[in-house]
Amino acid sequence: MYLPSHFTETDQAEVSALIDACPLATLVCMGPDGMLANHIPMLRDGEAALIGHIALANDLHRLVADGAQALAVFGGEETYVSPNWYPGKAAHHKVVPTWNYRVVHAHGAISFLHDEKVKRGIVGRLTARFEREMNGDSAWKMADAPDDFMEAQLAAIVGFRIEVSRIVGKSKLSQNRETEDFDAVRQELRARGKDDLADRMSMIAAEDQK
Repeated sequence: MYLPSHFTETDQAEVSALIDACPLATLVCMGPDGMLANHIPMLRDGEAALIGHIALANDLHRLVADGAQALAVFGGEETYVSPNWYPGKAAHHKVVPTWNYRVVHAHGAISFLHDEKVKRGIVGRLTARFEREMNGDSAWKMADAPDDFMEAQLAAIVGFRIEVSRIVGKSKLSQNRETEDFDAVRQELRARGKDDLADRMSMIAAEDQK
């Protein structure tokens, strides 16, 4: 990933928070005939691993060997930035559009997991996390489904685990602009409901003032 130093996300807590908030990752692996990409929800398993599952019918687990390198890309909030937002436009018109965004790239070795108990644990953690967030006390549980039905469902998936060896965060948030332009972009984002981007810009501004 192209990563100018001023766009590097140096706060590891922010990197973890982005993964938690935006768990649908693009999983990229090298297959025998080129790159393979899949879109899979994942969870952090501690600070150095990611877990998820794919369909048994997905050839990924047949085409990619255990221990092969994988890349999981987590995309956060993003937005177009108009030149009209910059105060300097009226004075010199030397402004162009851009795109602001937050993203995390997690690199590591992938392994595929076929044991039913392990798969049940992964599905249980995924559903507990997302059901709790969406439905609270009325969250669906695996135990709500008949045992034979769940066994059939688990037989139709393959779990995976990525042992993360390198993780890189990028927050492209107008850090390369003058203060008045940076502040104007932050205000526009706030007004347009892009609170995640605006909040992180506020944190960056506070850090710069220390």
